[in-house]
Amino acid sequence: MTSLLTPFQKAVYAATRRIPRGSAATYAQIARAIGKPRAVRAVGNALNANPFAPRIPCHRVVKSNLCVGGFTHGAAAKVRLLKKEGIVIRNNKVATTCLFNKISK
Repeated sequence: MTSLLTPFQKAVYAATRRIPRGSAATYAQIARAIGKPRAVRAVGNALNANPFAPRIPCHRVVKSNLCVGGFTHGAAAKVRLLKKEGIVIRNNKVATTCLFNKISK
């Protein structure tokens, strides 16, 4: 299955996998971490096609304004998964204290 992935998708999934349980990161953080800071939308598209969930925890990636954003199974399911991991959500936004800032290549 991994042979069908593009190098970009592999990089996105590797960076996303480094987000620990109980933390979230933004699509922009992932884009910067893989050296493609302008590819925010492409990161979202790659995560939308994630065939490895939950091993690649795409539910931990949120919008830059900290809104939960979309999810294949719906935003409510994403919120449930995040809360189950201990991520604080208020008014459909992730608390800044839950952001993971150590994603790197």
